[in-house]
Amino acid sequence: MSHEKPETGSMVWIDLTVDNAETVRGFYSAVVGWNSEEVDMGGYSDFSMNTPDSGTTITGVCHARGVNEDMPPAWMPYFVVADLDESIAACTELGGEIVVGPRTLGEGRFCVVRDPAGAVAALYEC
Repeated sequence: MSHEKPETGSMVWIDLTVDNAETVRGFYSAVVGWNSEEVDMGGYSDFSMNTPDSGTTITGVCHARGVNEDMPPAWMPYFVVADLDESIAACTELGGEIVVGPRTLGEGRFCVVRDPAGAVAALYEC
C-alpha cells in the first residue's frame, strides 16, 4: 500500500486468499503473465504478484493461514474509509455483515464485510 494517505473511498489494494497459494500463483502467472516474489510469513510464503514489464507489485496471493485463516477465497478489494467503526455500524444497519475483524493492518485497521447482495470487500482505515 502507498505511503501517502489515500483518498477516502478509493480502492488501495486487492488480494486473493486461498488454501493453496502456490497453485493459484502459478495459474495467474501463466494466465495473466505476472511474475511473483515470495513474502516470508514465518514458516510459509505468500506471494507479491508483479507486472512482467516494470515489476510493479499489482496484487498479493496469500495462503488462508495465520492471520488470513478466516478470509473467504475471493478477490478482496480494500476500500479506504474515514472511520472504520462508523463504517461497521452503517454496514450492519443496512443489512451487511462483518465477516472478519476488525484487525490491525500496518498503521491502520481493516475488516471484511459482506454486503446485502453477498459480495465481500475489505474496509480499511489508515
